[in-house]
Amino acid sequence: MIENLPPCPKCSCEYTYEMNALVVCPECGHEWVLAESGTEGGGAAAEQVIKDSVGNVLQDGDSVVVVKALKVKGSPSGIKAGTKVRNIRLVDGVDGHDIDCKIDGFGAMQLKSSVVRKA
Repeated sequence: MIENLPPCPKCSCEYTYEMNALVVCPECGHEWVLAESGTEGGGAAAEQVIKDSVGNVLQDGDSVVVVKALKVKGSPSGIKAGTKVRNIRLVDGVDGHDIDCKIDGFGAMQLKSSVVRKA
């Protein structure tokens, strides 16, 4: 346990405490990893670089095109190659699904960055 914890980067509260690998502020409820305290405000996004199937770097809000046909569980038809997906969000997904998006006709779903290219 660390004796001198830094104050909260959001509200400057001095009474922060450790909870497992996180540092927690009791006043505003903000949680952060102690190593990231100097790079707060987008530090995690800068460390995580997600590239599409061609090697282009993807960012939140980009538009992408599906490069191969995808089967969708519970749907008689899948997602065709060439389907354009707008306004993606990059997430720390499960099983390699690192893009959160909404596809017209299918709804919200997660995609792998290896099956899309930047539009």
